[in-house]
Amino acid sequence: MKKIFLFKYINKYKWTYILGLLALLAVDYLNLYIPVILANITDGLSINNIDIKQLITYIIYLLSFSLCIALGRVLWRLLIFGSARRVEYEVTNAMFAKLETLSCNYFNTHKTGDLMANFTNDIEALRNAIGPAIVSSFDSIVMTIMVLYKMMVFVDLKLTLLCLIPMSIIAIGGYYFGEEFEKRFANKQNAFAKVSDYVQETISSSRVVKAFVQEDKQDIAFGKINEYNKQQNLKVVKLMATIMPLLEMVIGISYVVTIIYGGYLTIVHKISLGKFVAFNSYISMLVWPMIALGDAITSFTQGLAAISRLDNIFNQESEIQDRSNAIDLKIEGNIKVSNLSFKYQDHLPEVLSNINFELKKGETLAIIGHTGDGKSTLVNLLLHLYNVDDGHIYFDDHDINDIKLDCLRSSISYVPQDSYLFSDSIKNNIAFGKDNVDMDEIENVCKLACVHDNIIDFPEGYDTIVGERGVTLSGGQKQRCAIARALLKQSPILILDDALSAVDTDTESNILNNLQRTQKQTLIMIAHRISTVKRADHIMVLDEGRIVEYGDFDSLIQLNGTFKKMFDKQQLEFQIAKE
Repeated sequence: MKKIFLFKYINKYKWTYILGLLALLAVDYLNLYIPVILANITDGLSINNIDIKQLITYIIYLLSFSLCIALGRVLWRLLIFGSARRVEYEVTNAMFAKLETLSCNYFNTHKTGDLMANFTNDIEALRNAIGPAIVSSFDSIVMTIMVLYKMMVFVDLKLTLLCLIPMSIIAIGGYYFGEEFEKRFANKQNAFAKVSDYVQETISSSRVVKAFVQEDKQDIAFGKINEYNKQQNLKVVKLMATIMPLLEMVIGISYVVTIIYGGYLTIVHKISLGKFVAFNSYISMLVWPMIALGDAITSFTQGLAAISRLDNIFNQESEIQDRSNAIDLKIEGNIKVSNLSFKYQDHLPEVLSNINFELKKGETLAIIGHTGDGKSTLVNLLLHLYNVDDGHIYFDDHDINDIKLDCLRSSISYVPQDSYLFSDSIKNNIAFGKDNVDMDEIENVCKLACVHDNIIDFPEGYDTIVGERGVTLSGGQKQRCAIARALLKQSPILILDDALSAVDTDTESNILNNLQRTQKQTLIMIAHRISTVKRADHIMVLDEGRIVEYGDFDSLIQLNGTFKKMFDKQQLEFQIAKE
């Protein structure tokens, strides 16, 4: 049985909820006596046996009750709605924290639009279910019971039972509509997720769309998705449009019964005029609980669908977790990979096969190969973004699976292929991986990454906001900012995953010279340009996930194999470009 994540949050605020419900109960109880006071005033005036003093006393009672009811409503709103907002806040934080713990595979199989729907529609539906819906359901049950009791005792039993016949239809219909509404709301949420995902993807790829002049095609595709979203929303609206008129019709029938039979009882003096007025007031008081019942059914069904979706997230277990005996370790930078093979899924072919190499502290390994040969996969395994099941990776003679994730990843500075920058200032982007950084440190690593001069040319300098994903910077500037961010971390291991592809050869040479001169890190570089790897201590040539050549630059040239062919081809391309 799944663990419902919501229980612990509700339990945390249970006493606040209880106090809020007690305040709501007090308000409902005081409301019962308003019609009684009005009945006494009506009867007194109708038979002319009430004086001014009694009338003033009744008015004081009315004002006092009204004031207490108003204060009680303020109190239960603060307690119940306030608790719902606090739970919403904590669940949102917890879900964000949970997503950060999940492995890469989870995000490979779940779309951004679905996750955004969880943070927007689902969280809102959850809050409505644990806030307004609790009030509505409480009023629907407690208020109805108290009002019916007062109607039977204070006015007339038969009249009350007769009015209940049409209202019983609501309880029967509520069951059917609740199930149907939950199904339609779930479809509505999924449709919204598709819209969110498509919009997010289109905005992110806006340059590609414009470059290929595919705006019309995207519009048509979005129109189809939005049409589906509209239809699912209309199905919810149509159900609501059916429920509310039916509810009002049932209430209207109760009014007709009251007028006909209640009027008859008044005429034949079975009940007084004041009690007839009071009974109509009680019928009016039942209108809110009946409407509240419909709202409660709607909110609870939406909430249950949302809770189910959120619960799926909270019940996810990350594939990448620390073992119970995992250790903290000050990693020096020695790396050994032994008989490493890897595939992303059991039914897929191997991406890496029988990889073996060893690096000493401070050495440089360059990895080259064609697209899809497993270069980035190897880096992902070194970062323990995926589990190592077939083979071994050792850091300072410790198996990667025995090292705590925080310890391992804090010991590696990583610049990915996609040099991701946040929509923030350049200064904050570079300082992202390290706390309490001063400007001298930031400027120093930017000089090493050969981006300082570019930054100070901007009008705002290091305070320049780069836009979403660093869109306002060139590709080379983004890469160099990402390199500066990695250097600032000062980890014993530095990994550059094709991180110099967008810079010219002169800038590339300057950056590598700076790294060689000032940095004592173990360096792993993925590159496509042979010029990038000339100075590496070790060069690994991958082909379809296998090491086909391994050595330093001179030894690989002498082999006259794959590496030499790549070198000759690039030299030829370079010569042609110069001409």
